[in-house]
Amino acid sequence: VQLQASGGGSVQSGGSLRLSCAASGSISSIHVISWFRQAPGKHRELVASITRDGSAWYRDSVKGRFTISRDNAKNTGYLQMDSLTSGDTAVYYCHAEITLTTMTYPQFQGTWGQGTLVTVSS
Repeated sequence: VQLQASGGGSVQSGGSLRLSCAASGSISSIHVISWFRQAPGKHRELVASITRDGSAWYRDSVKGRFTISRDNAKNTGYLQMDSLTSGDTAVYYCHAEITLTTMTYPQFQGTWGQGTLVTVSS
């Protein structure tokens, strides 16, 4: 199973970006999808997560600016980022809890996507 993250880029402060995280492989179901980020010289931190039924959590610094969503039919998660600031500059990673077709729920495999760089200039 693979997670493919995309959508990063360079924007000016106040701009927007939409990240996508597409899962492929022998997937039975995807449970929690999360977005993390790691800024230079800092630890990786959880930005937002969403359960299969759509319940979302956000870290305080992105509340009201970021929106996490998912399309279960497409095995894809999204992170809409608005009103970006230089403090949002980081490599963004998606993570998903995936039950493979060879597994029995509630077994799952935690899978990371490759990072996608978001650069916000002031």
